[in-house]
Amino acid sequence: MSSKKSSRVGVHSKLTVVSSKPFGPGNTHPLSALDHALALHTLHVIFYYEENLFQYFDLNPLRESLSEVLSLYPSVTGRLSRADNGNWEVKCNDAGVRVFRAKVGVSLHEWLSSADGSEERDLTVWDDMPQDPTIWSSFRLQINEFEGGGVAIGLSCPHMLADPTSATLLFKSWAETYRMEPIEHPPFFNSMALHGRPVPNVNTKSAEYYAAKSKAQASSLKMASATFKFPTSVIKQCLSEVHQDCPDATPFDFLAAFFWTRITRVKGPKNGSAHSLSICTDFRRLLKGSLPFGYFGNALHFSMLSLEGGEMGQGELGHVVQSVHSHMLGMEEEEVWSVIDWFEAQKVEGGKFAPPFRMFGPELTCISFEHMIVPSTMAESSARSSSIHAMFNKDRKPVHASYHVGNVEGEGLIVVTPSTEEGFTRTVAVTLPEKELAELCEDQSILRLEPTMLLCGKR
Repeated sequence: MSSKKSSRVGVHSKLTVVSSKPFGPGNTHPLSALDHALALHTLHVIFYYEENLFQYFDLNPLRESLSEVLSLYPSVTGRLSRADNGNWEVKCNDAGVRVFRAKVGVSLHEWLSSADGSEERDLTVWDDMPQDPTIWSSFRLQINEFEGGGVAIGLSCPHMLADPTSATLLFKSWAETYRMEPIEHPPFFNSMALHGRPVPNVNTKSAEYYAAKSKAQASSLKMASATFKFPTSVIKQCLSEVHQDCPDATPFDFLAAFFWTRITRVKGPKNGSAHSLSICTDFRRLLKGSLPFGYFGNALHFSMLSLEGGEMGQGELGHVVQSVHSHMLGMEEEEVWSVIDWFEAQKVEGGKFAPPFRMFGPELTCISFEHMIVPSTMAESSARSSSIHAMFNKDRKPVHASYHVGNVEGEGLIVVTPSTEEGFTRTVAVTLPEKELAELCEDQSILRLEPTMLLCGKR
């Protein structure tokens, strides 16, 4: 850790929070094939709030509500171990969650405008899983208090235990419990819901893609991150400009295509003529009733979109948007099940899953969070609500939410997230090799849209 980062974020205390109602001994939660596949990565989620509710966390109802909600999440308070067949499982032993307290030496707004993606890591706990994790808290919270008020809550965990949806709904359930309101999306624990089928099908494009992905090699260049925020007015204008080519384009369609073309320009010509984008989507709603939105685990699907070099020029942006749109519409449930079948088919003797490989990479990867804008199940809520709204105080939304994946190497990562401001406002977090990111931040086509630059190190 650099001295600059050490001087701005300082951890001063830590404690363990246990569930208010013990789950009971002897229970285990086995991890699914998809969970095991993401074992090389970590997940880090940060919610920023203008008000500081955590000044007296040790004796505060916030701690009590956290203990209460943890009673519903036995795998969060448990500890990782190996089953008899060598696969990972969680012993639901109520060992608790480690909570760190930290002070940040600047104000919240100064942090958002001056910190960079690397420094933002200090708001969460990024320690690696030890060789023996049986006494290690795999879920770790860090509460960071800014000068003058404001707080950031960072959650870290191995990616094989939770995907971004699971982590977000854990936050949201905590906030709903604190407000003494019903939990909108209760957690659902059943890794067998994503088990291989009796009659497997591995003859799909997705299964072929995962097979090739498992053998690919990624570069290990030093990576850097920056975040761009685009207001609703800008997104609407951009969608109108590509309307002729793609009249039904979504904000994600446009931003994925736009940043893909700009990053392609930064990277320069490739040896081959085709450019590829790996699109990562949540499939909870794709599986038509067989998987509740509150499923706790990994429900991510990676699919490849490739275009010829001539299709990636600025003059062809509408065509690229249409290609992304068609690709998203073309995702089918069978493709997801075929991947699960493929992972099950890779088991070795005794039923142990094959070693994991890099899922976020080595090709340029783009994550969609559009599924987080979902119809509310609460009668008093508006017709549509964002699950990103983890509000501890009613009508006081987070001012920003960051999502990071650890151990990203290769071409880079694009994360398109609905903003806490609702509407078409979106944030785009980009992770690229350092030199490429610096050039992207000066890209005139991006700057023409006048994005708000967050966490880009622009002091």
